[in-house]
Amino acid sequence: MYKAVRARVGVLVGGTRAARRDGGMVTSEYAMGIVAAVAFAVVLYKVVTSGQISAELQDVVKRALDAGV
Repeated sequence: MYKAVRARVGVLVGGTRAARRDGGMVTSEYAMGIVAAVAFAVVLYKVVTSGQISAELQDVVKRALDAGV
């Protein structure tokens, strides 16, 4: 009886072995995540500061400020 209950609880909880296998990210995974985030930020910065996009964003802000008057 005890073994059956323990097996069912182990399946529901995921077992201690599964928790040990996937304990979290390692340093290399953190590094790759940071590199990807920085690359995305650089691309986003380049898009937002480009001439046409910058003019469009300024126009949107100007229209939003003028709408309240």
